[in-house]
Amino acid sequence: MRITSAEFQVSAPNLKACPRWGLPEFALIGRSNVGKSSLINSLTERRALALVSDTPGKTKLMNFFVINGNWSLVDLPGYGYAHVSKERRVDFNNATADFLVGRKNLRRIFVLIDSRLPPQKIDLEFLRWLDTGHVPFALIFTKTDKHSAGKAQANIALFKKEMVGIRSDLPEILLSSAKTGTGRTEILGSIERAIKA
Repeated sequence: MRITSAEFQVSAPNLKACPRWGLPEFALIGRSNVGKSSLINSLTERRALALVSDTPGKTKLMNFFVINGNWSLVDLPGYGYAHVSKERRVDFNNATADFLVGRKNLRRIFVLIDSRLPPQKIDLEFLRWLDTGHVPFALIFTKTDKHSAGKAQANIALFKKEMVGIRSDLPEILLSSAKTGTGRTEILGSIERAIKA
């Protein structure tokens, strides 16, 4: 897939405020600071389309980007961000859950996992919750440039083992590095197949 245009459209605090359109949507979600914004910039080849920050939890709203005028990437707030009040954290979680469960034109959820880490409880808990829904999801292991390929594969193997306890068939697994562009073609291919389906 060739990206010819990519534009920020709107930020929404909840499902009701989301754009009223029929565009197929692809959501990115993961722990805070896992690299969602960097991946959006890499996929679209726009250096500053999505705000990148070293501070966890910068994404507090659902951010919609229109790609090629006919589909949308949605940057969702990271889960596990603790540097806000408990009430606000619940609001983020509720708004995100409502979107993931209730958004009719959501085609696929990409769950971003830090490839440098062994399986994290919070990721597994989120995937367990996500598996109760009906929207297909894929896993994207990020930051593969930060360590050796062998280390990444070892952590992914551990994650696959943990996933067996969540579901019998594994979701699609992709690797990415925003720095080197690894995985860009494969992720865009996954999106293109979902749009055509």
